[in-house]
Amino acid sequence: MSSKKAVVLVSGGLDSATVLAMAAAAGRQCFALSFDYGQRHRAELKAAAHVASSVPGTVHKVVQLDLSTIGGSALTDTSIAVPTSPTEGIPVTYVPARNTVFLSIALGWAEVLDADEIHIGVNAVDYSGYPDCRPAFIDAFRSLAAVATKAGVEGHPLAVCTPIIDMTKGDIIRAGTELGVDYALTVSCYQPDGEGLACGRCDSCRLRRAGFREAGVEDPTRYG
Repeated sequence: MSSKKAVVLVSGGLDSATVLAMAAAAGRQCFALSFDYGQRHRAELKAAAHVASSVPGTVHKVVQLDLSTIGGSALTDTSIAVPTSPTEGIPVTYVPARNTVFLSIALGWAEVLDADEIHIGVNAVDYSGYPDCRPAFIDAFRSLAAVATKAGVEGHPLAVCTPIIDMTKGDIIRAGTELGVDYALTVSCYQPDGEGLACGRCDSCRLRRAGFREAGVEDPTRYG
């Protein structure tokens, strides 16, 4: 078992919860990183804390940002409605530059920690059309990390790991279930209520519900 340090981006959703469990199962010393970025609800941050604390030995850090100051997304601008039916093209729930910003900060923390890896739960199968969830984006960021950091310049670039990038939502849930992930701790909804109850209508809720159905696993989501 490896004792490598890994920074794992943890949003509170089922994808990142699975990635954290995978990293821990691979023997990584996990440092979970979440962001308070001006998102329209706090439920995912509470979920991220619960997910991180469910994996023994995990250190959890929340970084304060405010992407609502630039807006441009239904997740950071409450004047933009969250769609409750499928839409064409890149949806308004895409947050401009979010994964670029998040990975950049993860890269910085990884350097401070002298970590070897960054793990992120991007997915190119059930990804809602977000451009920063595609392999091309991750490949470009790997190239950036190799030239933008002390470790990279010295010939030891950090690995950017995307263990679920080619998996369906059902495959992800099956893998996480085998690792003991408690999906009742997670929140995927784009607009949960004050008690964290999912709307059941947004794109993320639809993908999540279909994933549990595909996996043949009981859906523990609390719907409003």
